[in-house]
Amino acid sequence: MKEPLVPVVPMSHTAHIRSHRKPRRSATSSIAMRAGVAGGVLSMAAAGASASANAAEPVTQTIELPTLTADMSAAVAQSAAATQQAAANYELRAERDAAAAKAAAEAKKDLAEAKKKAEAKKKAAEAARKAAAERAERSAERATLSASASASTSTSVSAPASGSVATVIAFLKAQVGDAYVMGATGPNAWDCSSLVQAAYKQVGVDLPRVSQDQSMAGTDVPLSSVQVGDILYWGGKGSAYHVGVYIGNGQYLDAANPSKGVVIQDLSGYPASGAVRVL
Repeated sequence: MKEPLVPVVPMSHTAHIRSHRKPRRSATSSIAMRAGVAGGVLSMAAAGASASANAAEPVTQTIELPTLTADMSAAVAQSAAATQQAAANYELRAERDAAAAKAAAEAKKDLAEAKKKAEAKKKAAEAARKAAAERAERSAERATLSASASASTSTSVSAPASGSVATVIAFLKAQVGDAYVMGATGPNAWDCSSLVQAAYKQVGVDLPRVSQDQSMAGTDVPLSSVQVGDILYWGGKGSAYHVGVYIGNGQYLDAANPSKGVVIQDLSGYPASGAVRVL
């Protein structure tokens, strides 16, 4: 197939023909481009030099402390609160333990005091029973001996006293009105046995100091045969708790007690348990 023919049109010599050359850049743009390229080259050179310097020198790294965030602050606050609560719980537990120990000690003390009081009460009741038994025994002895003492009065009154017995009785009557003091031995205060001992010492008879031993001295005498100058005792022989001296007419002289002192009393009012004769 044949290509179509292009018609040729004659051009005028004055016709304008477009140029196929690229437009020239301005001098300013060219200078700027050259400056940019040069700056880039210099920057690359500086970077290379810096990298070389950095590679030659050791690197020192600075570590900064982390800044507390809101979550970390909340965790710290929660930990502090937990520690404070644990301390409060420990203190409360310590207080409770101390209170329990104190209560236990007080209970132990109360129990000891209760036991002590119970023992004291038991001893007091025992002493009261013993005293009641002794009173009953003495009452029975008095009832038994009252008749014999009254029957023997006429016989004993008529019995003449020897010189030694008269001296004893005179000494005893001279002490009437003196005080009774337990353990006293005269000359103005006596107890029952010291008065009897001092009276018989006037005639050279050395008696024991206490009533228990005085009831064992001399010869036993039945109360129905008691004579002036015989020692009377109350209580068991060898365990007598009181002594006096028979002075006739159903009477005896003794250092009775702190309220009466040294007095003369009727034997019928307080019958003796027994008698001994030392003269």
